[in-house]
Amino acid sequence: MSYEYEGTVSTSATPADVWHLWSDVGSWHCWDPAVQGVALEGHFAEGAAGTLTLTGNIHAPFVLEIVEPGARFLDRVTIGELVVYIDHMVKATADGAEVTVRTAVSGPNAEELGPVVAADTPKALEALIGLAEQKS
Repeated sequence: MSYEYEGTVSTSATPADVWHLWSDVGSWHCWDPAVQGVALEGHFAEGAAGTLTLTGNIHAPFVLEIVEPGARFLDRVTIGELVVYIDHMVKATADGAEVTVRTAVSGPNAEELGPVVAADTPKALEALIGLAEQKS
C-alpha cells in the first residue's frame, strides 16, 4: 500500500536562501506546522539520523538518505509501521527558485494515512517561501 503527494511553488528567494532553512533543522518548526522540534545527530549530511517531534508529541526517527547541498535532500521518516520519504528539491529560475516537495508513504493503511501525513505540505511550503523571501 502506498500514497504519493507532490507540491511545487515558485519564489523570488534564491535556492541558497531555501537551502539555508532546509539545512538548519533547528528552524524546521518555524516553517513546518507538523514539526515541534528536531534532534539531529551530527551534521546535515547523508546518513545522519535523528528524531522528529511531530504535532501530538509523536517522536519519529528519521535518516537523511540523500543530501545534495544547495539542491536536494531526501529524508526517510518512520511513524509506527509507516515509512515516509520526503524529497525536497530546489532549483534556480530566472526569477528566483522553484521548490518541489514529494512525499511517498508506504505501509499499512498508507492510502488512508498518507493524506494526513502530507496535509500540512502546502502550509509548510508557503511558510518556507515566506521566510526564504525575507532573507533575500
